Amino acid sequence: MTTKMYIKDYPRPQFVRDSWLNLNGEWDFRFDDDNVGEIEKWYKQLNGDRKITVPFTYETKASGIGEEKFHPNVWYERALDLPKEQEGNRVILHFQAVDYIAKLWVNGTMVGQHQGGYTAFSFDITPYLLFGESNTLVLKAEDSQSCTQPRGKQRWVDDNFECFYVQTTGIWQSVWIEYVATSYVKSVKMTPDLDNYSVRFEYQAHMAAESKQLRLETRISLKDIVLKQTSLVIDRPWLQLDMNLLHEANGPWKVLAWSPQDPNLYDVEFILYEDDIIIDHVYSYFGMRKISIEKGKVLLNNNPIYQRLILDQGYWPDSHLTPPSEEALIEDIDAILAMGYNGVRKHMKIEDARFLYWCDVKGVLVWSEMAATFEFNDEAIDTFTSEWVEIVRQQYNHPSIVTWVPFNESWGIAQIYTNLRQQKFTESIYHLTKSLDPHRPVIVNDGWEHTVSDILTLHDYEEKGSAFLKRYTDKDGLLNNEFSFNNGRYVMAQGYAYRGQPIMVTEFGGIAFNTGKGWGYGNQVENEEAFIERFRSITQAIKDTEYISGYCYTQITDVQQEVNGLLTEDRKPKIPLELIKEINLA
Repeated sequence: MTTKMYIKDYPRPQFVRDSWLNLNGEWDFRFDDDNVGEIEKWYKQLNGDRKITVPFTYETKASGIGEEKFHPNVWYERALDLPKEQEGNRVILHFQAVDYIAKLWVNGTMVGQHQGGYTAFSFDITPYLLFGESNTLVLKAEDSQSCTQPRGKQRWVDDNFECFYVQTTGIWQSVWIEYVATSYVKSVKMTPDLDNYSVRFEYQAHMAAESKQLRLETRISLKDIVLKQTSLVIDRPWLQLDMNLLHEANGPWKVLAWSPQDPNLYDVEFILYEDDIIIDHVYSYFGMRKISIEKGKVLLNNNPIYQRLILDQGYWPDSHLTPPSEEALIEDIDAILAMGYNGVRKHMKIEDARFLYWCDVKGVLVWSEMAATFEFNDEAIDTFTSEWVEIVRQQYNHPSIVTWVPFNESWGIAQIYTNLRQQKFTESIYHLTKSLDPHRPVIVNDGWEHTVSDILTLHDYEEKGSAFLKRYTDKDGLLNNEFSFNNGRYVMAQGYAYRGQPIMVTEFGGIAFNTGKGWGYGNQVENEEAFIERFRSITQAIKDTEYISGYCYTQITDVQQEVNGLLTEDRKPKIPLELIKEINLA
């Protein structure tokens, strides 16, 4: 069941207005390898020498270009015709993601710029527009091969290697505009409190200088029944409101929680009035759910939950990091559920907001993981921190997200085991994340060498269940760094101690068939029987280790040269999905 205001292909499903225009499609395009475009004022007239299909990057076949060579500067241009009747409203131009630095001109005038390849951003372009006439949008995207830039799995050399793939340059998620009044609701942070049957709203409003009396109505409904309706006067840009959800319509003591079994979502509307005239109407939703940790267990809604996750890098053969369609996102989620997994670890990628929407709707637990840098210095600290803060704020409202993962396998913090400065950096990110969101676990650093971390997570690609069980028999020795695992890695960084956190194995498996192409983890298997035997053996060994409270299998699909998915790159199952489900649920 979708939410009340679900609109197919709407780029930001958790903050919906009905007055919008999708700008995906054909744009003029031009490479600028010598970086002369700004000097020669291409923003006044691009003279693009080819076309590109937005939001697919030039490296992809879906873009219509399909050139994988790295180009550090690329330009886009398109016309924008605005109806005369929209004059008087504000026009907000949204980019869901541009890698890495975006600079925008409208009708030849510089509007602004944004840095960060995985975050959404917006510009109010109203002052630069001509209504009832044609306007020109020009975007320059600057990319680099720097390892201080959060890049995740994007290669920083000319060819793919190991588990690093073709880079992503430029616009790679949707571009769109929406029309708003001169005063409007900018954002709402929603925090459920399951134990107290309430939800907190933190509103940010844009208040025009000429505004008269503004009033914001918040209306909560469940299954088309309005449960609560409250108004407050908007007298400053930031406001906060707590609303109790108890209502006779859903039973005097019953508030419906969100969970994988019952992904209940409450619809909420934010209606802004000026002198009792509606000037803004936003549709959203939230889930009443609680994540907590007690006695070495992760709890969902105060009950222990065993997390069966699958690692998902979110690549497609013809469109790379960009989903080819909303249907493709739904197909992946349905495959995850069909294989008996109840969650997904989004690896080294901040996924399209529509993916998170469908995880909210279908009840899929999500671990949101930052794209890593691969060097450690002051610049890397700065770029990582600023982008991570944007990510946490933008994804905060999704009930499906149950864990934040800012660091993975010491990437970008290669000396964390002994290096005090790198250790303190991870501590600072942990506490910064907790200041923005004290309600979700934060993992530092996924795989090994943890500093402060709410969950201790282990990556181990052991092939045999018997060897796995033997290795993990001595829990105290393992967690107290008395012996190493996974090629000399230790659970804790030096100077840190186990403090009773839950233990999970968050990378294992990675089984590949012997096809003579690509790679997987360990020995490749010859046939389906051998695959199932190994998959069953190692999965069951993890489940039989009493102190391990969940796992994450590598991985859902093949990705370019990495052929260890349960599905091929084009989403064909290698093993019947019901067999995988049977083993996961055994």
